[in-house]
Amino acid sequence: MAWFRKTRRKKPAAEKEALWVVCPGCKAHIHKDKWDPGLNVCPECGFHDKLTCRQRIDLTADAGTFEEFDADIAAGDPLEFSDARGGYADKAAETAAKTGLKEAVLTGRCKLEGITVVLAVMDFRFLGGSLAGSTGEKILLASDHALRHKFPFIVFSASGGARMHEGIVSLMQMAKTCAGIARLHKARVPYLSVLTNPTFGGVSASYATVGDLNIAEPGALIGFAGRRVIEQTIKEKLPDDFQTAEYLLEHGFIDRIVHRRDLKPFLSQVLNYWSRS
Repeated sequence: MAWFRKTRRKKPAAEKEALWVVCPGCKAHIHKDKWDPGLNVCPECGFHDKLTCRQRIDLTADAGTFEEFDADIAAGDPLEFSDARGGYADKAAETAAKTGLKEAVLTGRCKLEGITVVLAVMDFRFLGGSLAGSTGEKILLASDHALRHKFPFIVFSASGGARMHEGIVSLMQMAKTCAGIARLHKARVPYLSVLTNPTFGGVSASYATVGDLNIAEPGALIGFAGRRVIEQTIKEKLPDDFQTAEYLLEHGFIDRIVHRRDLKPFLSQVLNYWSRS
C-alpha cells in the first residue's frame, strides 16, 4: 500500500496559435501564411474583409506621415438616451475602451505617394461606424482644413447609418457634412469618396456618394435600407447581387471598383491627373 499518492493534475494546454483563417466570404480555410493581415483580402475568392481605421491609414498614408486631427472630440449623449440594454453613454465608453477610439471616424493629414491629402477614415467597430454629432463634426472640420489649404480630401466610409441614439442631432450631420463637401466642390478642391463594406443609411445618403469620384472596393455592400426591409416593402424578390458594388457600378451609382491592393496607386494617379488639369 502506498503511503503517498501523487495527484496527477493535467497541465493547462498551451494556447495554440491559430494556423488557419476562415474566409467570411467563401468559408475556405486559408493558412495564415497566405492570408495577408495587412490587406485582409481572401486569396481564394477575393473577399475584402473589414479593416480598422489604423490598418486603413497604414495602407493609404506614406510611412510616418499621418498627423491626427481633433483627437479630443468624443461621442456625446445629447438626449441622455437609454433603453432596456442600458445607457448610450455607457455603450460609447465601453466601445471606446475596446477600440481605443473616441468616435467612429479618425481624421488627419498625411502624404499619399508624396501628395499631401486630408483623410477621414471610418471604423465599423465603433457602434457600427454610425454617424453621430461628433462623427459629423470631425468630418466637417477635416473638410474645412482641406478647403483652407487646398488639399485633396479623401473619405473612407464604413457604416450602418445614422446613430439613432442621438435622434435628430445624428440626422443633422447628413446636411452638415454635405455642406462642407459642397464648399470643396465650389472651390474645385478634389473630394474622393471610397465606399467599403458596408456603407448604408444616412452615410450612403450623404457624403459617401457625393464625391468627385465615388470608388468602391470589390463586393462592398452599399445602400440605404437593408435588403430584407426593401423586399418586405415592395413584396418582390431582389436580384442576388443587389446592393453590391458591382451592381451599383452597372447601374451608374459609382464610378469605379478598385481592389484594395491597387487603391493607393489609383488614388495617387487620380490626384496627379487632377493637379495637371
